[in-house]
Amino acid sequence: MPQVQVKKGEPIERALKRLKSKLEAEGIIDEMRRLRAFETPTEKNRRKAKLSFKRGRYKFRFVPDRPAEEGAEAAAAPSAETAGE
Repeated sequence: MPQVQVKKGEPIERALKRLKSKLEAEGIIDEMRRLRAFETPTEKNRRKAKLSFKRGRYKFRFVPDRPAEEGAEAAAAPSAETAGE
């Protein structure tokens, strides 16, 4: 469970804001909202699809040593397999 130390003289509202941002970053608030009420199968599928899309986009963004323009190079230069035929 995330904790926030309230500094001397710090307004309680600022400490609450820091706590909320920590809870949001760890996904605890989303889970609380999800578990608060019944989730229909449609909502469940939509949530899972959105999460999968987000994970896939993150994975694609950080692929190491990926050529910048794979499609453009393949279209411009004929491959060795098709040149022999």
